[in-house]
Amino acid sequence: MSHVLDREAAEALQAEVERRRAELAELEDRLRSWTAGYEATPKRDDTDFTTVSGRPIGPLFTPLDTRNDEYLRDLGLPGEYPFTRGPYQTMYRTRLWTMRLFSGFATAEETNERYKFLLERGQTGLSVAFDFPTLMGYDSDDPMSEGEVGKCGVAISSLADMETLFEGIPLDRVSVSMTINGPAIMLYCFLLATAEKQGVPFDRVRGTIQNDILKEYMAQHAWIYPPEPALKIIGDIFEWSAEHAPRFNTISISGYHIREAGSTAGQELAYTLKNGFTYVEQGIERGLDVDEFAPRLSFFWDVHNDFFGEIAKFRAGRRIWARHMRDVYGAKQPESWRLRTHAQTAGVTLTAQQPYNNVARVAYQGLAAVLGGTQSLHTNALDETLALPTEHAVRIALRTQQILAYETGVANTIDPLAGSYFIEKLTDELEAEAELIFAEIDELGGVVAGIETGYFQGRIASSAHRFQAELESGHRLIVGVNAFEEADEAHGLEILRIDESAGQTQRRRLGQLRQERDGERVRSTLEALTAAAKRDGNLLPPMLDAVRAYATLGEIRQSLEDVYGRFKEPVSF
Repeated sequence: MSHVLDREAAEALQAEVERRRAELAELEDRLRSWTAGYEATPKRDDTDFTTVSGRPIGPLFTPLDTRNDEYLRDLGLPGEYPFTRGPYQTMYRTRLWTMRLFSGFATAEETNERYKFLLERGQTGLSVAFDFPTLMGYDSDDPMSEGEVGKCGVAISSLADMETLFEGIPLDRVSVSMTINGPAIMLYCFLLATAEKQGVPFDRVRGTIQNDILKEYMAQHAWIYPPEPALKIIGDIFEWSAEHAPRFNTISISGYHIREAGSTAGQELAYTLKNGFTYVEQGIERGLDVDEFAPRLSFFWDVHNDFFGEIAKFRAGRRIWARHMRDVYGAKQPESWRLRTHAQTAGVTLTAQQPYNNVARVAYQGLAAVLGGTQSLHTNALDETLALPTEHAVRIALRTQQILAYETGVANTIDPLAGSYFIEKLTDELEAEAELIFAEIDELGGVVAGIETGYFQGRIASSAHRFQAELESGHRLIVGVNAFEEADEAHGLEILRIDESAGQTQRRRLGQLRQERDGERVRSTLEALTAAAKRDGNLLPPMLDAVRAYATLGEIRQSLEDVYGRFKEPVSF
């Protein structure tokens, strides 16, 4: 009997050896094909891809080096399904990530000067921070805006403001990301009309609007309209942009604000991807071919202090998105399976105590984002927990990225931590956790039902409470906060202070605008916009007309609010 078992065991072992040999042979064939494409693609000419000591670094390492199991199924090659190792074939060897700093304060003129300051110092894309009235759709001269104009971002109330914001900045050459949600369609129209004034066709405008209203209901709370009409507006943007502005990313599905509100990494991953799937379903329900709009969807992750977990989160997110887009939503084009992402270092980890420690935090978080394969990165300034950043602090944040890109060697090879037992296990665990959360949300009836019942808000609040309890008990240490404290914590740090002059300037400018514009044209275009909303028509064409007539942000918001109403959050204890 033992001889039979020995023979069966030997045969099973031989079969496993043959299976692995066949897989590795297939990988060798795939790798030869991938290498041919890689070699044919232009590379950057500003580096020789070597270490500081001059050791050459190969572009890619695979199981042919490490002999990992199930490589093709779980990892694959960069730029190929399931995109675990990166959304593009050559990654940073062809093009570094876009370096953005989230910038905006006071008036459009002052922010325009800051943008030119950053572009002159090597920033490669702009990321617009709007003040709170703009985020909520109010004009700067609205009584609701009193005391808030220009305080946490730039004040934009009309096309005239947007024209000033980008004066001397060519919108066909500089990509613009705008962190705006409730009134995203309005600021998008302001940007498009500004490009039009510059002579730039819509199909050459590059950039992103955040436009992720679902996470607003979950975490950030900068909403205007209820979920259903808000999703309808996003569908309008998808539909119109697929034809007229195909290079513009029409949504940046954001986990950043979910994580900043206190969620875990697994919750951030799952809630964000589930929001993304909801937007995909919205587009499909509109009758759009998924492959027409899915390639312009992008994501936005928070990069927290858990270095290896953050890297794994990027990798798990790409794999989940690719699988669901292909197998659940029937997307046929690899461009629709490819999850592209912007990342921002975690503002919630910055401390007012010993603020120079934030430089180290941001550097490590930026490194995690790059090791995770981000396409765009924002590094926070050291003083952002105290106020809007000064030019001095912004320069340090930008130099942090440039040192990362040009001095560390981190961009030499693609996904260098692939095959690490720790990284791969974390990636698998995050993927499995996300799938369990997806099932839980489906049982509730989907994302909108979860928002309306307070599910997401409650789960995030619970996670935030757990973290705070750990901090207060001393089970979690933060340098300078509950460990290694010092008496002179601010060390004479100068901060940027925004006075009331921005509000005064804006009120004066809006008063002049209302006097000089064609009032009848404004009225008729706003009436056309309201009529389009009532008949469920696409809002982009009539809204662009209203913007061109210099209707203000608040006037446009109110025209739609008269039709859609305003969202009220459910109260839970």
